[in-house]
Amino acid sequence: MLDSYSSLSRGLVEAATFPLIEAIHGRRSRRFAKGASIPNGPLAYTSTEAPEALDPTEQILLLSTVAGNTGWVNLFAHHPAYAGKLPNYTTAVGGRSFPSSAGFNTTEFFFTDDTGVYFLPTRDMTPAPTDASVDLKAWTEVHRARIVKLADGRLNIPAAMPFMEGHNTWCANVPGSTLIWPVADVAQHVILLLLYLIQNGTAIYDDVNSRQIPGLEKFGHRMNMSVAYPMTFLEQVAMTDVATETGTACYAGALMLQALGLGGWMYTGINPFVVLGASGDPAVPGLGFQFRMLEGNPLPYITGLPGVFEAHVPPHHANMEAAVRAVVARKFGKGGPFDAGQGGPYRENAAVRGSGAVIDQEAIEIATIMADYIFSTFGRFPAKAPAVFINTYLQAHRLDTGFYNTHFGPGAYLRTHAEHDRNWG
Repeated sequence: MLDSYSSLSRGLVEAATFPLIEAIHGRRSRRFAKGASIPNGPLAYTSTEAPEALDPTEQILLLSTVAGNTGWVNLFAHHPAYAGKLPNYTTAVGGRSFPSSAGFNTTEFFFTDDTGVYFLPTRDMTPAPTDASVDLKAWTEVHRARIVKLADGRLNIPAAMPFMEGHNTWCANVPGSTLIWPVADVAQHVILLLLYLIQNGTAIYDDVNSRQIPGLEKFGHRMNMSVAYPMTFLEQVAMTDVATETGTACYAGALMLQALGLGGWMYTGINPFVVLGASGDPAVPGLGFQFRMLEGNPLPYITGLPGVFEAHVPPHHANMEAAVRAVVARKFGKGGPFDAGQGGPYRENAAVRGSGAVIDQEAIEIATIMADYIFSTFGRFPAKAPAVFINTYLQAHRLDTGFYNTHFGPGAYLRTHAEHDRNWG
């Protein structure tokens, strides 16, 4: 695992050998970074140490743990109704360090530190060749090469409400820290769920207006509408799926914090609209995602950052049919999980990948009818869920152990925290 490094820090060796059970048992939110201050109250304390950035090696190891591609995804092996074909749910060829419902993988990652704001795309990353061993340096460097810098300097998130929750104003996105957040394309996820329903013989109905979706009645030969899903329930499923995906990604990083000896925690107390770019304050532009305000809805409808992260909705796609076709192309196009020319984990990759059940033109037409109906009826897609979802953040920083020594008894931090600065230099 470590043979490719020309020199090894004690911190890297510790991280590579740290026990999983100890990471699980020792995981705590340790919010007090070097340079922090709690001005009053029973835990008042002002750090005597200056803020200090993460070591570059530990930072990329953390980023790779949160967002990293870990090899080929395993396709769904069987469905009795698919007549010898593989279920076509999977949408990415690579597995990552966290699970994704049905292998949809609609999430990408952003992060910020003192040097800038960055994008780390991994959802459509083709796995690097491997003999099943882990070359940690090669793995992290492949991910480092994918990082795209979006702006200089730390992302401006004012340390005040309503930009962040009051209990985080003293500790969130502080100097020296690395702040990571996943962003999910919920619109794409809903399209994938619509295709899933179609492949399994049903669809949705509009439970908001208590009516069937016009145009679906002609597909009775393949659609059993008596078991159709309520539209809002399907959107709840999508939100649950992406919340699980983004949460487990951050949790993987939280476990790595213990092995690295870094302070930090995963949390939700930063305003997602501020981060994406819908704060309403020109001085706080966030990432600059496009959004619009819809009549009757107090929350911004955010759709994407052009050229970086674009949800599968207009204006980033010409119309909903184009968005549906883009999702199908992601599955069956060049480099996708059902591209017979793609590599993979199987002894006969071409035969396995080529046996995925086809999403035919009629299925695309049905999905487009439903997606068009939602977009035209509600002026947005999805109807009630956001097109772009952000909720969970992971922060990493160098811990000020003096705070814990002052206010806690023994065991407030792990040996990796106690030895961090000596181990990482």
